[in-house]
Amino acid sequence: MKIYTKTGDKGLTSLIGGTRVPKHHLRIESYGTVDELNSYIGMIRDQDISEDQKNILKEIQDRLFTIGSALASDPEKSKMKIPDLHLQDIELLEQKMDEMNEKLPELKHFILPGGNTVVSFCHIARCICRRAERITVHLAEESFVDEKVIIYLNRLSDYLFVLARQLCLDNGCTENEWFPRI
Repeated sequence: MKIYTKTGDKGLTSLIGGTRVPKHHLRIESYGTVDELNSYIGMIRDQDISEDQKNILKEIQDRLFTIGSALASDPEKSKMKIPDLHLQDIELLEQKMDEMNEKLPELKHFILPGGNTVVSFCHIARCICRRAERITVHLAEESFVDEKVIIYLNRLSDYLFVLARQLCLDNGCTENEWFPRI
């Protein structure tokens, strides 16, 4: 199978279901940004983190492929069966955040991104996740998007923030607290 098809050479691409849309279409922007997020999460997994953290991140990557499939489908024309996102997927993120928060110091200040490489990668992924969420919310104003997708992206950005804090603690680095000049 060849990777290149030449069908996108004029700036159009196909959704699942066959609908042709411009490559700048909100649906393409939404699943493209989810794909970018997935790549950053892969980079976090490649760092020196615990096996449990790697396993959760792999689960998240799988869920992001599920979300990408849903966003890549024409909700009116696609007959293809794609994987479903479940409430348990959202609950897993909440459970993992609760577990990490039990060990973390109380949050009293905003945190500036940084501290070490893996913490910085988490903050970059968090920002990309927020962008994916914004684009997907915009798409949902124009076309069907399962509300669990938006909720998952919202919760995932929170998870990535808490994971950054946990990895900072795990690596013995000091959080970069923001103290505004006033």
